[in-house]
Amino acid sequence: MKRQLILEDGTRFVGEAFGSERQTIGEVVFNTGMTGYQEILTDPSYCGQIVTMTYPLIGNYGINRDDFESIEPHVFGFIVKEACASPSNWRSELTIDEYLRIKNIPGLAGVDTRKLTRIIRQYGTLKGMICDMDVSVSEAVAYLKEAELARDQVKRVSTKSPYASPGRGHRVVLIDFGMKHGILRELNKRHCDVIVLPYNATAEDVLQLHPDGVMLSNGPGDPKDVPEAIDMIQNILGHVPLFGICLGHQLFALACGANTEKMKFGHRGSNHPVKHIETGKVAITSQNHGYTVTEQSLVHTRLEVTHIALNDGTIEGLRHKDVPAFTVQYHPEASPGPEDANHLFDDFIAMIEQFKKERGVVHA
Repeated sequence: MKRQLILEDGTRFVGEAFGSERQTIGEVVFNTGMTGYQEILTDPSYCGQIVTMTYPLIGNYGINRDDFESIEPHVFGFIVKEACASPSNWRSELTIDEYLRIKNIPGLAGVDTRKLTRIIRQYGTLKGMICDMDVSVSEAVAYLKEAELARDQVKRVSTKSPYASPGRGHRVVLIDFGMKHGILRELNKRHCDVIVLPYNATAEDVLQLHPDGVMLSNGPGDPKDVPEAIDMIQNILGHVPLFGICLGHQLFALACGANTEKMKFGHRGSNHPVKHIETGKVAITSQNHGYTVTEQSLVHTRLEVTHIALNDGTIEGLRHKDVPAFTVQYHPEASPGPEDANHLFDDFIAMIEQFKKERGVVHA
């Protein structure tokens, strides 16, 4: 069945429907990963977005039970050049079409994703609508220009109540702004006793659990839409070691007096080179963000830049000069993507142990 994608600038793409047949609107973005579509579909950071895959063949190894990054997917739509109907992999249990149907996510195949990506790169992210053929371009454009995209994505994807993932090691409170399961897996791998709290947890909620460290997770949307998290971070800094990833990195920057801004089309893919300023080493990283910390805003803060993106020079890592806290804009847990930066979880554990040693606390 033919369906269409209409952008707010009037550009129209006609393709073949797969997945759900419902109409959807969202911010149209692109991801450059060649693999990892299952993790991308289930990354809560894509909440509110219609994701375009630049790699032409998607679904060729199917959907399996193990590669999910959240229990439920949060993308609003999925656009591909070709959706494979006959996947070949021993772990495959569903086709991508079957999975999107089950999860009520509309997909569009047969689209010139190269052209669509070039439009986004030239003009920036645009609102778009996946709809039936009887919707006119003028009707869709008028609707999109008036439509307000959701600004409560973090509230939608965060856990509604605290829960534990027990371990015998250091106690880590993980604030869930839209956490990928890969972060939890990496902490569990290091035997951490993890307690996951909702996005709106207060500093009191965090500190009364007597954590050895706090992690700020990734998540969707504009960090300025989560003011309660900024207040919480300000009130725990210096009391406990802190490590932030992606949205957690941006919230940390805001809490320390820096500013963030929306990028033209963001970083979404699994091949982004990032340079560690101190050592000069370059890591290939997995990224998914549409906002960045503004470099000029760091001048009057106690933050220093630790990593930069080699493609565009944007800030990819920060460290506090006075208290044990560091953050990165990329995803050291990968999933999907390279694991070049996985050592950052070990650095976090080392920071916790150093903090405890300085205070004469017995090692956990």
